[in-house]
Amino acid sequence: MYKPLDDEMFKLPTLELAKKLIGCYLVHEIDGVRLVGRIVETEAYQGPEDKAAHSYNLRRTKRTEVMYHEPGLVYTYQMHTHTLINVVSGPVDVPHAVLIRAIEPVEGVERMRKNRGKKFRDKDLTNGPGKLTKAMEITMDYYGHDLRKKPLYIAEGKPEGEIASSTRIGIQNSGEAAHYPWRFFEKGNVFVS
Repeated sequence: MYKPLDDEMFKLPTLELAKKLIGCYLVHEIDGVRLVGRIVETEAYQGPEDKAAHSYNLRRTKRTEVMYHEPGLVYTYQMHTHTLINVVSGPVDVPHAVLIRAIEPVEGVERMRKNRGKKFRDKDLTNGPGKLTKAMEITMDYYGHDLRKKPLYIAEGKPEGEIASSTRIGIQNSGEAAHYPWRFFEKGNVFVS
């Protein structure tokens, strides 16, 4: 039912990939259960010229190392105790990535609710990068994982509405990069953060 994306999709230029991921499915198969969310919001980060990117000015650390590898790998990092998931993009040695900011739950929703451990409106289940990884049981262990392979992969899909863009969220201290319109989202979707 869910067909993993092919190499060519991940090789698209970063801004194009960030748009094309809208409507695709993030799939995590774990303990005989399939957790699935339709991607409804992304942000593009184009180091080394993007001051908001972890790899700005070709910063190469243990944390950013995977961004210098082939596109389609997972770049996870932690922020305020939350794990965030990115798709490595760009050619080898060009450290770009696309942050998955929000998903619309599709399958395994009850388990996602249990994973989040709170009672709240459904629209708040996965409407943020830390919320979606907790709901989908995505941990730092996936750092460097190939998103074309199980148990965690991105599958083909299409947006259900118009794709809009805006400035990225939470990067106010990054100079002119704070104004780049590199956030993409499905207009009107209640799961957008």
